[in-house]
Amino acid sequence: MALKSTVFKAELQVSDMDRHYYQSHALTIAQHPSETDDRMMVRVLAFALNADDALVFGKGISSDDEPDLWRKELTGEVDLWIEIGQPDEQRIRRAAGRANRVIVYSYSGRSAEVWWKKTAAAVARTKNVSVVDIAPATVEALAALTQRTMQIQFMVQDGHAQVISGETVVPVELTTLA
Repeated sequence: MALKSTVFKAELQVSDMDRHYYQSHALTIAQHPSETDDRMMVRVLAFALNADDALVFGKGISSDDEPDLWRKELTGEVDLWIEIGQPDEQRIRRAAGRANRVIVYSYSGRSAEVWWKKTAAAVARTKNVSVVDIAPATVEALAALTQRTMQIQFMVQDGHAQVISGETVVPVELTTLA
């Protein structure tokens, strides 16, 4: 018998002063049975970093044809394709060919460094792919916030981001690799 996804609900309030984006999003997040809390919360962070009324969760980990998050134009053209983790070069190239812009959020500390050394040259050959690494301390703190029902505030000002849940404030440490 196949295991079912676990459903999480998050009320995400985004205050991004750098982009002048202020919106509340009611998110329903399906956590694949093989997905860790770390990865799921990185998906929520990626949503917050790129929040938009048209941004939606894709099938991601359970599909080769869809990203973790994406934004499509009304014409069906993929404007933004977001991958979480350490996708292989072929998946990155395929995404770059299908979308106007691709962002990869890596987050696994040492294994992300090894992946990046192997993948950097391939990414350098593409013009529409960005890679952002999330610090292990940020990921660990975000995973600790995981609850079936969450209320999360995400704030950005002058390039600095933080996640707030209850009394907990998590500074978001990002490093742009490409």
